[in-house]
Amino acid sequence: MAENKRDYYEVLGIQKGASEDEIKKAFKKKAREFHPDLHPDDPECEEKFKEVNEAYEVLSNPDKKQRYDQFGHAGVDPSYGGGAGDFGGFGGFGDMSDILEGIFGGFGGFTGGSRASANAPKRGADINEHIIISFMEACRGKKQELKVNRMATCDACRGSGADSGTSAEICPDCQGRGSVKSTQRTPFGAISSTKPCPHCGGKGKIIKNPCSKCRGVGRVRLSKTVSFDIPEGIADGQTIRLGGQGDSGANGGPSGDLNVTISVKPHPLFTREGYDVHCDIPVTYTQAVLGDEITVPTIDGNVKYTIGEGTQTGTVFRLKGKGVKKLNRTDRGNQYVKINVEVPRNLSKKQKDLLKAFESSLTEKNYAKRQSFFEKLKEKFDQSK
Repeated sequence: MAENKRDYYEVLGIQKGASEDEIKKAFKKKAREFHPDLHPDDPECEEKFKEVNEAYEVLSNPDKKQRYDQFGHAGVDPSYGGGAGDFGGFGGFGDMSDILEGIFGGFGGFTGGSRASANAPKRGADINEHIIISFMEACRGKKQELKVNRMATCDACRGSGADSGTSAEICPDCQGRGSVKSTQRTPFGAISSTKPCPHCGGKGKIIKNPCSKCRGVGRVRLSKTVSFDIPEGIADGQTIRLGGQGDSGANGGPSGDLNVTISVKPHPLFTREGYDVHCDIPVTYTQAVLGDEITVPTIDGNVKYTIGEGTQTGTVFRLKGKGVKKLNRTDRGNQYVKINVEVPRNLSKKQKDLLKAFESSLTEKNYAKRQSFFEKLKEKFDQSK
């Protein structure tokens, strides 16, 4: 009954009032997610796929959408008498066949709402992996090996699923289609529906002598080591796609892809923003006052840099081209170095006396910022009088 159905907008994952393009985009996404060819022998996915089709059939039709928005399922469901003839299975989908063909064309797509040949080539599933590399490996790139478990074509039967010297037979009930059609007569007319063939389980073929290695599946799970390059400059969270390294396809279909997402460990000295590298350098009070040549670490090694007299804490200088190499380019980012003046602690009495004597020898001109601050403060108080 219609009262048990989910809201069509909820089925497609969109809000009421969504545009035609938004409805079509949501349908493509959901159809791809629950397509039965990508989930063989999964009745739950098949039901969800039918639910998605039904929701799109209504929401993509302006008249039906208007009735649904006004009356809910009662406005479009034949069982309520308000939509007789609207549902003849899923044969009246308008441009639905074109959409599904665009998503699954060549890999067991759907035509007119009915399932294509069960023996059509099917693309293998993608494999998603995750690895962790160091900060410097991300900057410099590296050769990487990764062991993955993937579905591979059975070498014993070459993917047929049948034992050596035998072959699969076309199912006599569905003639290889993998589905059977039934028609039910109701007070509102004939309603046709398609369901997986019970004789062959929706496979379209019967294997009387299954391969002993793959047990009739045609594929086996194997462990494989994949070698690939991590490029210089890759960032945390980026994904490398290795085409054709996922699960092998069925019935001669292409293999899926291997997607490797990269996580980069933090570095004790460096942080990264885009292709720029940042680091903080502590200097002594004397170095800041008198200036000095300091050693600055970079991702290429240490370099020398001269800071001027009177360098203040928080001063930032740039090392041009000392950042990370940009992906697929020859140029690099920059390195930005922030100076932190370290105030000495745990002074002896003699050191404190010397420091006081030194302080007493200074004048206001030695403290430009301090002098400017008190002048602004005095001006502020004078204005408030």
